[in-house]
Amino acid sequence: MKTIVIFGVGLIGGSVALALKKTGHAPTIVGVGRSVESLNQALELGVIDALETNVQAACSDADLILIAAPVAQTSAILQSIKPHLNKDTVITDAGSTKSDVLSAAQAILGEQFNQFIGGHPIAGAEKSGVSAAKSDLFVGKNVVLTPTPATNIHAAHRATQLWQACGAKVSEMSAENHDAIFAAVSHLPHLLAFALVDDIASRPNAEQLFSFAASGFRDFTRIAGSHPEMWRDISLANKTALLSEISAFESELTQLKQLLANEDATGIQALFERASVARNNWAESKK
Repeated sequence: MKTIVIFGVGLIGGSVALALKKTGHAPTIVGVGRSVESLNQALELGVIDALETNVQAACSDADLILIAAPVAQTSAILQSIKPHLNKDTVITDAGSTKSDVLSAAQAILGEQFNQFIGGHPIAGAEKSGVSAAKSDLFVGKNVVLTPTPATNIHAAHRATQLWQACGAKVSEMSAENHDAIFAAVSHLPHLLAFALVDDIASRPNAEQLFSFAASGFRDFTRIAGSHPEMWRDISLANKTALLSEISAFESELTQLKQLLANEDATGIQALFERASVARNNWAESKK
């Protein structure tokens, strides 16, 4: 690939650019975004090779277009690039939800939908913006691609190539399966962290509470420092699966509340032991 265009040169888009620059045959990387100031920063930091405010000019020679902006911007970006796509350009994204993105891509791209493949890198940080980008962000991390029966082999191959060049492990699944899984293991934890911090912050003695909060609170709420706009968009985009997960978690909390009210020491310990074993087994598998 000679030219890659990245819409949204923040943490994810910037990290892709830096990772590609570490390869021996890095393509020319063109940045496009809402903020010229942010793009200039990316240029000054050496993350991108050029910035472009004209979408037609950006897309004309692109071998691959990566949409790494918040998911709510995906439709508008697809609409802006549609008139300027050539038949060989591969389009992919890095959004945390996939069913909504695929629906938008199919509706907007029409017969060129076969050039699109959804993607989701399972990597990130609580800090956002191009200054937080790291060349090794994706090394050893999972990236999920969500091809459809319409996806052409060329698009799937190019997207796989892109993420493998960043050091990631690539797998494939349906968009529906992806959204159900990540509602449970990613989106719900973020909502819980945001909700807990918001609850503490809204109390009359919030200052006192925060002053005594230590490592447990810090570890549990770390992800509440994440990008609010991005997580707003993810929550709304994956609403159906997320509402189901919230209901399931409410049932779990109700069970725990009842055990506590009944002073059921045996039941509480059994629940904690199940969770402890499951969590430790998961952590061990990640080593």
